[in-house]
Amino acid sequence: MRRFASLPLHLYLVTDEAEKCATGLLHTVQQAVEGGVTIVQYRSTCPDERTVLREAEALHSYLRSVGVPLIINNRVELACHIDAEGAHIGQSDMPPAKARDLLGPDKILGLSVSTEQQMLAVDPLLVDYVGCGPVFPTISKKNAPKDLGIDGWARLAARSPVPVVAIGGIDAERARLLRATGIGDGIAVVSAICSSLHPRQAAQALL
Repeated sequence: MRRFASLPLHLYLVTDEAEKCATGLLHTVQQAVEGGVTIVQYRSTCPDERTVLREAEALHSYLRSVGVPLIINNRVELACHIDAEGAHIGQSDMPPAKARDLLGPDKILGLSVSTEQQMLAVDPLLVDYVGCGPVFPTISKKNAPKDLGIDGWARLAARSPVPVVAIGGIDAERARLLRATGIGDGIAVVSAICSSLHPRQAAQALL
C-alpha cells in the first residue's frame, strides 16, 4: 500500500452545504485555496445525487488543476467514480476496511475520531490520517460529540498512530492556540471560511 508520509494537512477546508457558503461553493473553495488551504473535503447531505455529482466534479476539476487533493466525505463510491484523491469516513459510516477495499491502495482515507477508544482502534494499515475533535463546540455538524477542549484534544491527538488534524469550532485565534501546542499536523475548518464573505483572507488568517 502506498503510504502518505507528507499529507498536505496544514490547512484543511471541509465544505459546508452549498447554500451556506457565503460566496458560493466553488468560488469559496477557489478563494480559500488562493489564501493557503492545502486540502479540501467535499461534505454534503444533499439527497439529489445529480447535484452532488455536479458539485464534486466542479470542485475536482479546479482542485486538480492547482494540485490540491480533494477528499469526499462519506460517499466513498462517489470518490471512486470521480477519481478523487481520497475519502473521509465517520465512526457510523462504513468500516475502514471496506472503504479501503473500495478505494484501493493508492487513495487517501481519513477517519473521524473523538474518543480514546476510537483512537486506539485506528489501523494505520488502513487509515492515512484522523480528524480529531470536536475541539470546541461546533454548529456545522448536527449531533457532534462533546467538545474536547485544547488540553483534551492534545492528549488524544498525541496518541494517534497516523497524522492528525484538529477540527471543531476553530477560528483564527483558536487555530493559533492549537498550533502552539506543537501537536498535530493541521487544522480543519468549515464555518471559519465558508461563512466568510472573504474566504481568501479568512484562510490566510488561519495559517
